[in-house]
Amino acid sequence: MSDTHTSAVDMPAAALRVFTHVARLGSFTAAARALGYTQSAVSRQIAALETAAGGPLVDRLPRGVRLTAAGQALLPHAEAVLGRLAAARRDLAALREVTAGRVRVGAFATAQAWLLPRAYAAFRGRHPGVAVTVQEGPSHRLAARVLAGDLDVAVVSTTGSPDFAGLDLVRLLDDPMLLALPSGHRLAGRAQVALADVADEAWVASSPRAEDTLLAPALGSGFRPRVSVVVADWLAKLGFVAQGLGVTLLPSLAVGAVRPDVALVPLRPDELPVRTVYAATCRDLHRTAAAAAFLDVLAGSAAP
Repeated sequence: MSDTHTSAVDMPAAALRVFTHVARLGSFTAAARALGYTQSAVSRQIAALETAAGGPLVDRLPRGVRLTAAGQALLPHAEAVLGRLAAARRDLAALREVTAGRVRVGAFATAQAWLLPRAYAAFRGRHPGVAVTVQEGPSHRLAARVLAGDLDVAVVSTTGSPDFAGLDLVRLLDDPMLLALPSGHRLAGRAQVALADVADEAWVASSPRAEDTLLAPALGSGFRPRVSVVVADWLAKLGFVAQGLGVTLLPSLAVGAVRPDVALVPLRPDELPVRTVYAATCRDLHRTAAAAAFLDVLAGSAAP
């Protein structure tokens, strides 16, 4: 017993396109002319489609053709299929040309003070049709989200020695640390400060354990800060500093957010290494055109 069940494989888009032209124009000759085909090629396409449909789709008349009941039933489906394919082609082209789509970006807190907003604004100016979503978190969590496919691009740093295995990294910049002090502090206005100068100071930090903060690289030299205030938010840290309740480290990325009653002094770079900031993508996942474009904009925004 033969199987006359039709499927998308039995009715290729090219044949459906020929059929809709024949139906609209009422003849093989007119359809061939409109499509740039020979009349025999149109006839073959219709014949193949009729085989797939299990019966005639058009009546061949002395002057032109007329749809059969089967042809009339097929026509709206053929038009719908061709319309969806055309829409799919437009959507795919928009993704390739970065006129539509989305890019999911993550960044650690201080990168969102200046670098990410600058890149976001530049990207939106070039690609206004692409939706951008932003997440914040520490570098190790952002790296895990990129690997899981939950983020397309993440701005991460070497703080805390996160595991970057499986990631492609683009170096964006070096981010030296500054000491944030109350504006009336005895060390305000210095050209440079050594850790020994602040050994007895109270510190404002994101964790009571110095090993979990930006101070971690300095601990190998024997420096042990006295953390007196624990807050994670950078604006909150600067608020405590301004009130004379401690000093804190501030990455240079966040300098633009500093309030006028807080002074900044460079630290000796040999005592507190400069951290490196990267843009991270997943090595094993396809990088969309939007993600690639955001990477380019991010690198340009990080340039001096």
